[in-house]
Amino acid sequence: MNQSVSRKILVIGSTVCDVMIAVDQLPKREEDVHVSRQKLSLGGCAFNVVNLLHHLELPYTFISPVGSGIYGQFVHQELEKIGIQSPISLSGENGCCYCFVEPDGERTFVSYHGVEYLFDPAWIKDINHQVYDYIYVCGLEVEEETGRELVEALSFLEGQIVFCPGPRVDKIDSKRLKNLLSLSPIVHLNKAELLLWTGKQTISESLRILYQQTENMVVVTKGEDGALFYDGDNILECPAYPSQVLNTIGAGDSHVAGLIAGLFNGLEVADALDFANYVSSQVVASPSVQLSSENYQRINHRLQTAKKISLSNGE
Repeated sequence: MNQSVSRKILVIGSTVCDVMIAVDQLPKREEDVHVSRQKLSLGGCAFNVVNLLHHLELPYTFISPVGSGIYGQFVHQELEKIGIQSPISLSGENGCCYCFVEPDGERTFVSYHGVEYLFDPAWIKDINHQVYDYIYVCGLEVEEETGRELVEALSFLEGQIVFCPGPRVDKIDSKRLKNLLSLSPIVHLNKAELLLWTGKQTISESLRILYQQTENMVVVTKGEDGALFYDGDNILECPAYPSQVLNTIGAGDSHVAGLIAGLFNGLEVADALDFANYVSSQVVASPSVQLSSENYQRINHRLQTAKKISLSNGE
């Protein structure tokens, strides 16, 4: 676990084993399709976020329970290889996510949840006195049976919450979700999730409704159409970087990680969003969310360059 005396990013959530399955098309009921290839890889929304922060050598605290069983063993071993430590080991079984990837890179998830999505307030009792620049949390953990305890714990932490509701936002208990939004989080989601959440037909109307509940920035990713953020007054569009899409697994997680990294390094929101778009363009062009060392070097170089430009503009 990386630590910093004064500045940190807190990441709370799951680390799972992604069973990545390449298929020509998703099977229909009673159909039999062949798998062209499969691979086990570390995944989970929180892991995907902390993985980028780790490779950018940013200070973070990682709260991610790891369970037992074959998937738990895999997660423990792979985290150790990367050098990412989670202080929480549980006796219950760790789950996995079956990730079906089609030729155009689009993914479909079938998840088996284990203890990795649970939360215990005792895990953060030693950090309640600390101040975090940003606190990442995902909707999947909020949806779980221990989600109420998670939201309550967030209310006692100091730092800007970044909330990624995910595609199951409509499954989260409405009172629990309302309590979380009252903490004024930055909300990061894609277009489909935004429209599902609000039940509206347009992005602009949905943004106004969501902002009224959080009174904070809303960031929306739109795939090849880039991303935007809404500050309560204006919508700023940020174009995507051209990329050959091989695999969209972790694209949204890596995007929010890029956004947090940019903001943490003092970039203006527009520049941080541009950096996040660049990060996600690198991820979707890779067969895995875990990039090569050369990829991480390019990403870090781009961040440092953007930081220097930001500092020079501020002088």
